[in-house]
Amino acid sequence: MRHTGDRDLRLLPKAELHIHLLGAMRQTTMAELAVAEGIETPDPRVFGSFTEFQRLFQAAFDLCTARPENMRRMVREIVADVAADGGVWVQGHFNPHVFSPLGEPDEVMELVLSEGFAAGSEYGVGFGLTMAASRHGTPEAAEDLARYAARYAGRGVHALGMTGNDTVAPAAAYAKAFAIAREAGLTAAPHAGELSGPDDVRSAAEDLGATRIAHGVRAAEDPAVLEFLAARGVSLDVCPTSNLLLGIVPSLAEHPLPALLAAGVRCSLGSDDPLMFGVGLYDEYSRARTEMGLSDEQLADIARTSLETSDAPAELIATGLAGVESWLQPRG
Repeated sequence: MRHTGDRDLRLLPKAELHIHLLGAMRQTTMAELAVAEGIETPDPRVFGSFTEFQRLFQAAFDLCTARPENMRRMVREIVADVAADGGVWVQGHFNPHVFSPLGEPDEVMELVLSEGFAAGSEYGVGFGLTMAASRHGTPEAAEDLARYAARYAGRGVHALGMTGNDTVAPAAAYAKAFAIAREAGLTAAPHAGELSGPDDVRSAAEDLGATRIAHGVRAAEDPAVLEFLAARGVSLDVCPTSNLLLGIVPSLAEHPLPALLAAGVRCSLGSDDPLMFGVGLYDEYSRARTEMGLSDEQLADIARTSLETSDAPAELIATGLAGVESWLQPRG
C-alpha cells in the first residue's frame, strides 16, 4: 500500500489508553527474569493460539510476582517504552487484587503507582490506571472492584474497565458497577465488540455509560451503531495488530479502522499486549500508515483523540495537542 506521509511518528505526541500492564512486559525482560528466577517460560515470539496466549500471561504473572522489584521493573520499562514511541500519557488496565503474592491490594497499588509516577517523572510521561474488572467474574465482584477503584479516584485511578472474553456475559449485567464508578468521577472504559458483535458496543455505551470503549471494532458491521457512536462521541481504543493475530480481521489491509474514521467515529490506537503481539505504540501508528493507507492528517487526528479522550491532566492534554499541531506544520 502507498505511503501517505513521512513525518517521524515518534515525534507525534499521543496517549496509550489500551495496554494491559501484565501483557506489556518486554520479551527480553521475560527471558532475563526467567533465568534469574529459574522459571521456565514459553517463547513469546511463538504465538499461534489462545492457549499460548494464556501461557504467556501466566509466565508474566509468575515472573512479576516472584519479587516486588520485578513488578517495579516491568512498570518502569512500560513507561520508558511508551516514551520512546512518542507517548506522553500511559493508562494501563490493571487489577491489584490479582497479584496477591505481592501483598494486599493496597500494597500492590502503591507499588505500581509509585513506580509509575517515578518513571513518568523521569521519562516525561503521565501515568495512570484503568481498574480492570472481568466479564469472567460476577457482577457483584465488579461492583466491589468499582468501590475499590473509587477510593483511588484522583490518586492514580481514572477509569473502570472490563476485560476478558466479551461473549461470556452481557455488558448490561455490569451496569451497577459502572454506575458506581461514574458516580465517583471515573471514566467508563470497558472492552466490548472484539469477539462479540456491534450490539455489545451499543450496550456498553447505553447500559454502562461508556465514553471510551476498548476495541469496539465490530461496530463497523452495523451502520446504525456507527452512527450512534459518532453522534454520542464515544471513542474506540483500537489495537489493529491484536485484532490481526487473534483472528478478528484477516489482514491489516482489511481492518475496519479506516471505515470507522470515515463514519465519524473517534478512534485512538493502542498496543494491547506488547509481550504477546510484539508491537508497541509506534508500530501501531506505523502500520496504520503503511498497511491501511492513513494520511499524516488522519494519524494526527487519532493522536488528538487519544489525548482528548484520555484521563490525563488538562495541562498535559493541552501541551500534547499543541505538539500535534506542530508536528503537522509544513517543513521548510
